[in-house]
Amino acid sequence: MLNKTKLFPLIFFISFFFAFTTEAETKKDVVKTKSGELEIGFIGHGSLMMKWKNKIIHVDPYGKVGNYSKLPKADLILVTHDHFDHFDLDAIRKIKKENTIIIYTKKCEEKLKGGIVMKNGDFRTVLDVKIEALPAYNIVHKRSDGIPFHPKGEGNGYVLTFDDLRVYIAGDTENIPEMKELKNIHIAFLPMNLPYTMTPEMVKEAALMIKPKILYPYHYGETDPKRLVELLKEFPEIEVRVRDMR
Repeated sequence: MLNKTKLFPLIFFISFFFAFTTEAETKKDVVKTKSGELEIGFIGHGSLMMKWKNKIIHVDPYGKVGNYSKLPKADLILVTHDHFDHFDLDAIRKIKKENTIIIYTKKCEEKLKGGIVMKNGDFRTVLDVKIEALPAYNIVHKRSDGIPFHPKGEGNGYVLTFDDLRVYIAGDTENIPEMKELKNIHIAFLPMNLPYTMTPEMVKEAALMIKPKILYPYHYGETDPKRLVELLKEFPEIEVRVRDMR
């Protein structure tokens, strides 16, 4: 769904490009901030790449969906949790420079030293980006032994503030109550892969709590994102943008 009038200065164009990998065309969206353009690249799964003020930010690098030996080196790497498809050590090594800053969780630190641990509720400013670590966990979906796929306190979502533009990257989570506290979110990435995160119906409820101007379903696996578009068609104030983020 598209509501151009409410997004007038925020999104000014969308382009296609081949910069991220040599294997496939990757889509990039470009948004305006007071300090210049924020580029958002969709590598696949839960993996994103952003560029702002000539700095490169990688989120949850995963070598299965991106050729990280061909991607720009990272100034900042954000990792939401320690599962292999979000915390790929080989992919990190390929994009890490001597001065790359890595932000991750306590469980990630057990496997890779030298990063900055952020726990739920922490704030930090890195490369002029304000970063808030938020809870990311399951309430409903659990393993056969009753343990949630993502226990509370182990994983992070992140709100990244680029000047006045706030981007919420939820990580692996369900529509948790803490989402009600989120304010002034311009862009939200919400996961929809089953059985590990949310159903389309859960994503709808999360979106109505967060009220982002733009919603990207991501890390959606075999779930059909068209279902989410249908569920939110009566809420034109939320623009659902579907990219190839399986």
